[in-house]
Amino acid sequence: MASCPIGGAGERPELIKATALNKAFDEVQAVDDVSFTMRAGDVAALLGPSGCGKTTLLRLLAGFERPDSGSIEISGREVAGPDRFVPPEDRGVAMVFQDYALFPHMTVEQNVGYALGRRPDSDRVDSVMRLVGISALGGRRPEELSGGQQQRVALARALAPSPQVVLLDEPFSGLDASMREELRAEVREILLAAGVAAILVTHDQEEALSFANDVAVMNQGRIEQSGPPEEIYGHPASHWVASFLGEIDVLPGEASGGRASCLLGEAEVDPALSGPVDVLIRPESISTSSEGDGHDAIVVDRVYYGHDQLVTLELEGGERVHSRNLGFPACHPGDRLKVSLTGPVTALPRQ
Repeated sequence: MASCPIGGAGERPELIKATALNKAFDEVQAVDDVSFTMRAGDVAALLGPSGCGKTTLLRLLAGFERPDSGSIEISGREVAGPDRFVPPEDRGVAMVFQDYALFPHMTVEQNVGYALGRRPDSDRVDSVMRLVGISALGGRRPEELSGGQQQRVALARALAPSPQVVLLDEPFSGLDASMREELRAEVREILLAAGVAAILVTHDQEEALSFANDVAVMNQGRIEQSGPPEEIYGHPASHWVASFLGEIDVLPGEASGGRASCLLGEAEVDPALSGPVDVLIRPESISTSSEGDGHDAIVVDRVYYGHDQLVTLELEGGERVHSRNLGFPACHPGDRLKVSLTGPVTALPRQ
């Protein structure tokens, strides 16, 4: 697989360079020829289903696993390669685990200071505790903290030694939905303020798209596609990426001259495409109205979320498509609406 950035380009220094990484466990190829680069200040996400290799890739970067082949450089220094393997504590990499791994017999302040050795710098401990908003919790023990507070302590401990890279292995999975959304926004701000390169591993599409500046989608040990979240969601590179990232309708179409026609109309597509294609349409690209132009359709189902609703519509020919609308006015089965293609689509060679 060719090298690809999973962070932004620019003048910022390159912190991570992974080249042709491979790792197998018995007959399972967990990481398969993966290459990528990241720069200081990048916040990226590794997204994929369970067993796709994302946690193994994180462990290779951290130094908890040794690659079978390939190399890893951090700040221009090789830390893993054919003839070199630098242990985790000497890589300038910090990891935040899913279970936080806090020491129950230590206070918050002691947990944070532990990352700095036997005689931690109290000024550094105070500084990083202020950064993550836990200054008032220094004397408490982990069992006295909420899940969100424990997460902040784990992040403070990771940042205390001033790492160049922070790795987060599904750190929000144990929190309730409202806390998860609030905390990941705070953690993102903290990481950006720290200026490190950060990688979040998750199987949650919403979490990856909302947290990261760039997302790498993994499947069967490979990075299938990487780029800004709006790019991989709106312009998936394969049928698999399209279906994994959320609801999508696939309609047969014909492409010519940079446009593709399908049942719902025409849209701009890759000009290199010609002939039969699959037109991939996100629900946000299909609009509905009670009157006016458009294709006649009847509502057969809807899933209501409050802020929005996902509406299943049946067209006159029996085909079904989906539209994501505001939560008001609410749609109900049996409603008759006009359906139009009003947003971007992606076209891929027909399967």
